[in-house]
Amino acid sequence: MTTPTIEQIYRHVSVRRFAPDPVPPELVETIVAAGQRSATSSNLQMYSVVAVTDPARRARLAELCGDQAQITEAPVFLAWCADRSRLDRVCRHRRYTQAVDHVEAFLVATVDVAILMQTATLAAESLGLGGCYIGAIRNHPAEVIELLGLPRLTFPVAGMTLGRPAVEPTRKPRLPTAAVLHWETYDDRDEEALVEYDRVMVETGVYRGRQVPVPGLEGEIEDYGWMEHSARRVSQPSRTELREVLRRQGFELA
Repeated sequence: MTTPTIEQIYRHVSVRRFAPDPVPPELVETIVAAGQRSATSSNLQMYSVVAVTDPARRARLAELCGDQAQITEAPVFLAWCADRSRLDRVCRHRRYTQAVDHVEAFLVATVDVAILMQTATLAAESLGLGGCYIGAIRNHPAEVIELLGLPRLTFPVAGMTLGRPAVEPTRKPRLPTAAVLHWETYDDRDEEALVEYDRVMVETGVYRGRQVPVPGLEGEIEDYGWMEHSARRVSQPSRTELREVLRRQGFELA
């Protein structure tokens, strides 16, 4: 079963090479406005978006995000921010004090912005644009916060490049639905599905024919696949200073 919306979703691909065509401001506004129609916890709308088109500011963002050329190449960079600062202003107006000294206060804002940016991305893709989420906006969050002038109780959850694709990127296969959809209770008997997905990812050439030692078998090698890639990524801590930056932004996470 399919619909035009589902077909659009299946066409999603991360775009990292962009044509030089500018993206009109009204198109950015249309995309963000579409994102605003997303579900939001209690209609609190705990998000803001900073659209950056200035070349110098995008160049600085590129430096802070791991020197990614796509940030300087794309005509627009969007910083998707969890934002409870607006609710602070609402509370002052109504003579309340916002309770933000707990994990849920940050988590619910993060969920809000995640839903917003995915819906906005779908809208952008329906208009012939493309982009790539930039998690590296959290590499140097304090510097990003200063560069974008983010107030207390805001935090840049993710960045995103936005523009017209210069080339058609390769779509990566996803895990089989059976590996992520559980009925009634969680079922962790997914080794067969993971091994099969690993094989598919190797065959697509995503990892360019790399090889690695077989765990536990000295002298044996095998193709570098999704499981090796993923295990390496999650075995190393990253961005360990985020808690302190969040506290400085007013999220105590108690």
